[in-house]
Amino acid sequence: MVAAMQALAFWTLLAVAGSILLLALLVSAHKLMQLLRRTRWILLSLLLIYAYSTPGHTLLETLGVFSPSREGLNDGLLQLSRLLASIAGLAILLDRLHRQQLIAGLYTLLIPLQLIGVSRERIAVRLALTLHYAEVAMLRETHTWQESLRSLFAPHGETGKQMELTMYRLGIHDGLLVGIALLLLCGAMR
Repeated sequence: MVAAMQALAFWTLLAVAGSILLLALLVSAHKLMQLLRRTRWILLSLLLIYAYSTPGHTLLETLGVFSPSREGLNDGLLQLSRLLASIAGLAILLDRLHRQQLIAGLYTLLIPLQLIGVSRERIAVRLALTLHYAEVAMLRETHTWQESLRSLFAPHGETGKQMELTMYRLGIHDGLLVGIALLLLCGAMR
């Protein structure tokens, strides 16, 4: 989805991003709002950086050099809509799948990387550890960002922890979804 959105025209991208956002609001509104709240400063920064650093015609002539450019605002909105659609898709995935299912799915999808020598086992373990420690950090009662940062580097008393990955069989629905995703990706690349 993320790769296909890079190739979409402006109005098509806005329609697709709007549809994904609407679907996420209907299916997993709580998780979407949680992710948007956590990324709000990144989203705002992205828009401002594009609006003020891209050369072009000024949006407000009265502000002179302090005005954002029209082209920068347009590019910023494009990137913002791509990022919002990605966050909405992620919200649906995180809300509908358990952590083990998410890791098993990515483990299966990473099979082609073995052809170029990339270890999908290492990627799966790193993802599992990242999700685990993110969950641990969220459960802790910290009041400032400094305390949160210190708690990430504090030892957790977990040594020699073993991870077991439950593999699921691919069904006909999975094959159809992957096929549709590949067709959409190929169509978007044209």
